[in-house]
Amino acid sequence: MPNNLTVTVLYFASLAEQAGIDEEILTTSHHCLNKIYSDLSSKYDFKLTQDELAVAVNHQIASWQTKVSNGDIIAFIPPVAGG
Repeated sequence: MPNNLTVTVLYFASLAEQAGIDEEILTTSHHCLNKIYSDLSSKYDFKLTQDELAVAVNHQIASWQTKVSNGDIIAFIPPVAGG
């Protein structure tokens, strides 16, 4: 499995409830946030789509096309109201 990277993923609000955890260390072959979220969404059956979430990398709001690197911290952030 070449080019795998290890990242820390933070979950908030409804995502944390659905995953049953608020953070995890993830090893992935994906470098794009949208693919990482897609995999996690399938794993945890997340109800929220990417369009409904904000995403941050290393505590900075990012776009879904942002490439991540080994050791990055990724946060998936649901809407504050109603999430």
